[in-house]
Amino acid sequence: MFKPKFRVILAGLLSLSLFALAGCGSTSASSSTSTSASSSSEKVLKVGSDITYAPFEFMDDKQQPTGFDMELIQAIGKDIGYKVSIETCSFDGLITALQAGKYNAVISAMTITPAREKSVTFSDKYFKSMQYIAMKKGSNFKTLEDLKGKRVGVQLNTTGQFDCEAKGITPKKYDTTPDALNDLLNGGVDAVVADSPVVLWFQAQNPTAQIESVPANVDPEYYGIAMKQGDKELASKVNASLKKLIDNGTYGEIYKKWFKKDAPKL
Repeated sequence: MFKPKFRVILAGLLSLSLFALAGCGSTSASSSTSTSASSSSEKVLKVGSDITYAPFEFMDDKQQPTGFDMELIQAIGKDIGYKVSIETCSFDGLITALQAGKYNAVISAMTITPAREKSVTFSDKYFKSMQYIAMKKGSNFKTLEDLKGKRVGVQLNTTGQFDCEAKGITPKKYDTTPDALNDLLNGGVDAVVADSPVVLWFQAQNPTAQIESVPANVDPEYYGIAMKQGDKELASKVNASLKKLIDNGTYGEIYKKWFKKDAPKL
């Protein structure tokens, strides 16, 4: 069973699923991120994110976007002189919406990959992650190869899916990682392959859930902020700001708040 705190998060995720059915849509945000509060002279940075991915992006108990990515993009926006307007969108639709001009940028724990680099311009890397295998205690999976022939859950169009398929595994795809982890609890899958911080957050929020995890035997990966292909002006501003926030300690403060440890070197 989920802890009450996690039920609050899942309630927010459930409401977001209504937007996902239609692709992308607005989400409630504080006045600091609302375009309606912006004057005509303000520069607005329109940001897309799949706000279902704690601890990077999720809804707090007041139905406001929060998480590591949300605080980082707000800090970047403030530094470069933009009001940040955040919209939620299913992860699978973020790049398409960015290409169509719906957003200026996307921040959504998105791994920089050669395939994605053909469609968007990424910022410099801002987070190091790796894939974890989540399972019921006693399952004893240690590598992706151990998952062959098993029922494996992944979030659609994530590196978890791609890594499984590279090993000859045909996974069950979910709209969100919490959906996959929930199905693991319910016995619908034998394991879930997902980004380590999200798996570890889920375990921390649900200490009695009898879930354990191990690193998958794949290379580390890095997240980047996606911008429209060829938008060198915005990419330059974002990269300069990201470096500044790392150098002045702001990035480290945000990192420690959400991950309870010092930020590693990227």
